Amino acid sequence: MAILAGKAVVITGAGQGLGRAFAAHAAAAGAAVVVNDVNEPLARQVADLITIMGGKAVVSAGPVQDPDVAEAMVDTCTAAFGRIDGLVNNAGIRHQAELGEDDPQRIRELVEVNVLGTLFCTNAAVRSMRGGSIVNLGSVAMVGQPTAIAYSASKGAVASITAGAAAELHDKGIRVNAVCPLAWTRMAVADTKATPCGPPETIAPLVTYLLSDRAAKVTGQLVRFAHGRLHVMGQTSPVEPVLEREAWDVDDIAEAFEKQLEPVDPAWVRWGVGR
Repeated sequence: MAILAGKAVVITGAGQGLGRAFAAHAAAAGAAVVVNDVNEPLARQVADLITIMGGKAVVSAGPVQDPDVAEAMVDTCTAAFGRIDGLVNNAGIRHQAELGEDDPQRIRELVEVNVLGTLFCTNAAVRSMRGGSIVNLGSVAMVGQPTAIAYSASKGAVASITAGAAAELHDKGIRVNAVCPLAWTRMAVADTKATPCGPPETIAPLVTYLLSDRAAKVTGQLVRFAHGRLHVMGQTSPVEPVLEREAWDVDDIAEAFEKQLEPVDPAWVRWGVGR
């Protein structure tokens, strides 16, 4: 039996790139799919392709940063398929800009799409989900990528949303994970330091797995998938030693850094910019 047979999922930003690949793969695995995109003709092309291939798909177009659109996507799913079992918060944008040169309106739009879109769609979906899976789109850029600070900040927020939602929704049987993929899409092209990588279709099996019951024990994870390498990323944690005093003054703190605390390399150094 297909791994997603009998399930209904909403996939945002599914008109092209990663979202299109996720929608097609989920449908091939048996899911009924709501295809969302801000570009309705593109969303309809994907839904039509799924239908031609024997799958089930409907369109719910609009910008994810509009809470009414988020509600409409969920309503479309439950009306068309009688249920909602999964949500893939894929919709996102990015741009490159040096600090001091970035445009406030572009920053605002990016945060609204990447952060508020994820929050609004999740908020709408959980009201109708009876168990199931939410998959967010994270990025290694969350560690802080030069010339992409707004994007990095948005993906740091997505990591926090993933961890918090996984904890909060655990008792409701809703799993929440994030994938941090690398694939050659328009977004990768926008990253001026991106390295060559595979097509979006290489990432789709991971998302289908996380949507499926085979991932029943996987929640609260940041999963990196790039260049054929798959691994889980650790959440932020303290680095030993942890020093304790009744009171600290500037000299105490200076001595601690000079003699006991060894700063670690920043995450963007360890990971490599654009990796």
